[in-house]
Amino acid sequence: MRKPRVLYVSQEITPYLTTEGPAADICRYLPQGIQERGKEIRTFMPRFGVINERRNQLHEVIRLSGMNLIIGENDHPLIIKVASIQNARMQVYFIDNEEYFQRKFVFRDGKKKFYKDNEDRAIFFCRGVLETVKKLGWAPDIVHCHGWMTSLIPLYIKTIYKDHPLFRNSRVVYSLYNQDLDESFGDAFVKKIRLDGIPAEELKLYKDPSLINLNIAAVHKSDAVIKVAEALPPALEKTLLKSVKPVIQHNENYIETYSAFYDELMEEESVLAN
Repeated sequence: MRKPRVLYVSQEITPYLTTEGPAADICRYLPQGIQERGKEIRTFMPRFGVINERRNQLHEVIRLSGMNLIIGENDHPLIIKVASIQNARMQVYFIDNEEYFQRKFVFRDGKKKFYKDNEDRAIFFCRGVLETVKKLGWAPDIVHCHGWMTSLIPLYIKTIYKDHPLFRNSRVVYSLYNQDLDESFGDAFVKKIRLDGIPAEELKLYKDPSLINLNIAAVHKSDAVIKVAEALPPALEKTLLKSVKPVIQHNENYIETYSAFYDELMEEESVLAN
């Protein structure tokens, strides 16, 4: 019997990138802790330009690179890199593209202005992760998403990829943080994700593509939610109160808590499958 598999998708991981809030540290120590508890893991993040490739010993994975992803009307080459956190015996895969990620800043320019193409970067990142997992031929039991840049993963898994053998039985967990939630994507966002073949009825929440609404949509499309931020915008708090799916609060003993949570979700999926 194979080990349970957990796919981690995060917009930041210590030591490669750390912004405000706990996400980077959680996404550094959680995969290690889950691996030490007998589960198999894969971890993905964007290869932002602030990450020093030489210092962190990133190298390209030629067998996984080379495909193109269409965002809007343009093709964008997908490059996959990998690095190891030696003392954790853990690899991190990086989604890279020269146009989207080779910048001196992360989500905001030198004047602190939110990049206009952050929506394209998010689409590219989420699609890039799932397409790379397909190339790996690795079927995750749990897909755990961290941060608004991962918020399209639940939508994709429950629509475009729902019948793919690797994702058919995946349970999606979405962690809610309080980062950049006062920002919005552009009016063309719905059109861009519609090109990916998502049914029209799934796009209602994206007509006003604020990052709050993206998080609300991710909650609706996930199988379970973890509330990391103690306080969230009222619309998100209301969504959680009305939700009938499992919601747990992040705590200091989070590795044990999350591991047990994953087990419950996998057991539930096994019952449903039978």
